[in-house]
Amino acid sequence: MTPKEKLEIIKEVGEEILTEDELLTLLTKKKKLVAYDGFEPSGRIHIAQGLLRAININKLVQAGITFKMLVADWHGWANNKMGGDLDKIQTVGKYFIEVWKACGLDTKNVEFIWASDLLNNREYWKTVMSVARHSTLNRILRTTQIMGRTEKDTLQASHIFYPCMQTADIFHLKADICQLGLDQRKVNVLARELGPKLGFWKPIAVHHHMLMGLTEPKTGGDTVDRAIAMKMSKSNPNSAIFMTDSEDDINKKMRKAYCPEKQADDNPILEYCKYIIFEKFDTFTIERPDKFGGNVSFSSYAELEKAFVAGDVHPADLKNSAAEYINMILVPVRKHFETNKNAKKLKDLVESYQVTR
Repeated sequence: MTPKEKLEIIKEVGEEILTEDELLTLLTKKKKLVAYDGFEPSGRIHIAQGLLRAININKLVQAGITFKMLVADWHGWANNKMGGDLDKIQTVGKYFIEVWKACGLDTKNVEFIWASDLLNNREYWKTVMSVARHSTLNRILRTTQIMGRTEKDTLQASHIFYPCMQTADIFHLKADICQLGLDQRKVNVLARELGPKLGFWKPIAVHHHMLMGLTEPKTGGDTVDRAIAMKMSKSNPNSAIFMTDSEDDINKKMRKAYCPEKQADDNPILEYCKYIIFEKFDTFTIERPDKFGGNVSFSSYAELEKAFVAGDVHPADLKNSAAEYINMILVPVRKHFETNKNAKKLKDLVESYQVTR
């Protein structure tokens, strides 16, 4: 596979790449690239974290990139997830990994690394301190977006550690590429600015699309802030489809979902078709009675969107069919947690925990 061919695959993941020219140069000069993503274990896992993440990571692996997944347990602890109970956070981390095993993540080519192991290293903390020393307090506070918080929130001192640790993670994982959501943009920019100053490198940032929640999106704000406000969130269960939701739960949520007639923009159901369903299936079929036109099949997302905007597909039919496909994709996950005793135990524990913001 040529560097340009690899770049085209990565561009399918990156809604924004900082920068594309730098990435192509790196793909040309370096044979083995390392990419990383990190996740904060915090409660149940929804399809944006589960399915979409697996799809994106598998594409980078397909492009010949070595992938490291950071289980950010100490970051979740700093962010007061699960009431600040580190044992619970680590249990949730194990549960997340079980979900990815069941939903098709190429775990043979993905290395899971726990933050709690990574930071058992004096040099790691030296980097954390160096990041802090080269950053103003105001600059660090501007990155609170990565924790799902704002500068206006009541922040704990631990929240200041988080961005410094996340920046250090990149270099101690030896990551050439940071493959995270647009909501992590500010800390990746910080790493790009500080890397050369601290004797490291300037990592490439590949920011993937953040899947919308099911509820009507808010208006206003810049592109990134708006995308963050619209994204699927476990803190609002009605906006999220969880990886272990029952078929009935998914059908109910999808029926209530925001799906304005003839509107493609800010339409979560069309998003799920584009970013998940058409990644898993070559054809998407909408089943409907003959009096409403009968069944209709689409071989690409572009065809589906065109038909929907033209009014040839009704929102109710789209929602019903999308729910059916999402349910089909999640069948292996449900079976895994029903038949694997260890996985079931983890699921039951996580669902018994109270999720804290």
